Amino acid sequence: MNRSVIIAGVIAVGVTGWIVSGQFKEEPMVETVAVDPSSEIASALQPKETGPVNVQTKIFVAEPRAQEVVVRGRTEAIRTVELKAETPGRVVEVLVERGQRVKEGDVLVKFAVKDRLAQLAEAEALIRQREIEYKAANALNKKGFSAATTLAGSKALLDSARAKAKSVKILLEDLIIRAPFDGIIDERAAEIGDFIKDGGTILTIVDENPFLVTGQISELYVNRIKVGDEGTAKLVTGEIVKGKVRFISKTSDPATRTFRVELLVQNDDKRLRSGVTAETTFKTEEVMAHFISPAFLTLNEAGELGVRAVNEENTVIFYPVTVLTDGTAGAWIGGLPKETRLITVGQEYVREGEKVAYQTKTAGAQ
Repeated sequence: MNRSVIIAGVIAVGVTGWIVSGQFKEEPMVETVAVDPSSEIASALQPKETGPVNVQTKIFVAEPRAQEVVVRGRTEAIRTVELKAETPGRVVEVLVERGQRVKEGDVLVKFAVKDRLAQLAEAEALIRQREIEYKAANALNKKGFSAATTLAGSKALLDSARAKAKSVKILLEDLIIRAPFDGIIDERAAEIGDFIKDGGTILTIVDENPFLVTGQISELYVNRIKVGDEGTAKLVTGEIVKGKVRFISKTSDPATRTFRVELLVQNDDKRLRSGVTAETTFKTEEVMAHFISPAFLTLNEAGELGVRAVNEENTVIFYPVTVLTDGTAGAWIGGLPKETRLITVGQEYVREGEKVAYQTKTAGAQ
């Protein structure tokens, strides 16, 4: 037999025997030692009772605070009107330039009269003829030589002549374009020689005073303001203007669920321009609020925003709050008792209903 095979077999038998001997080796006996309950070792093994968690608190006292609602928007002219031709005609005179301020009633553009003066003269001549005929018919009717229907027919012809003359006068007035209100000419579409069709744009005039600052207010805050409330708008151009709420929409924008709000402001110096970005702050009624650091705000297990405080029984209590305004310095919140002991350090280590030990000092609006 091959020597290498014999050696391999011997090694295999030896390894198998070693493994089997390990499987059936007896486990050593472990002796259990009884511990005297009164011994120091027993007391060390018993769970220790922990005292109340130490926290730091401050007493915050509510103060009257006017709620602020901030709306971002833009300036807007209160009236921007496109003056259009009411009758077709050719422009023969333009009396204004873009950027020129005009007064109500000022003549801006004139159209060619053409044969309309002749039409007016013809209409006035017809009126005179009908007046003579009516007087004659009236005299005959009084003497009994003319029927009442003849008199009525004569009167109808006179009224028709007068109406025709009035129509011609209106056409003549339509050939002179006047400013409908005080304002500034923003666009001029008509030039001398242009033929303007019926309904064609001639000029665009903008009413400069008063002005509007408009914006879209969230559905969360729309009921906090009302028509007549005061507001202050800060424009990106640097101006700060004050005014009163003129209009709040009753229907929201379907896409944003926001409502249009308009602040009416005076523009006596004519400095405001339409379309400038603005941030408007509206003052609402005063409420009692607390000024705190945003770091004191936390969430309870239900996900509500609030603060943890300590009541008279040294027990942690959670108050849900509403953030009225916030900034880098702190936040004004509502929903707390007038005087509240808030946990300022350690609120993340305690839960509602837990007893605590605290150190307290009074705090107010910083």
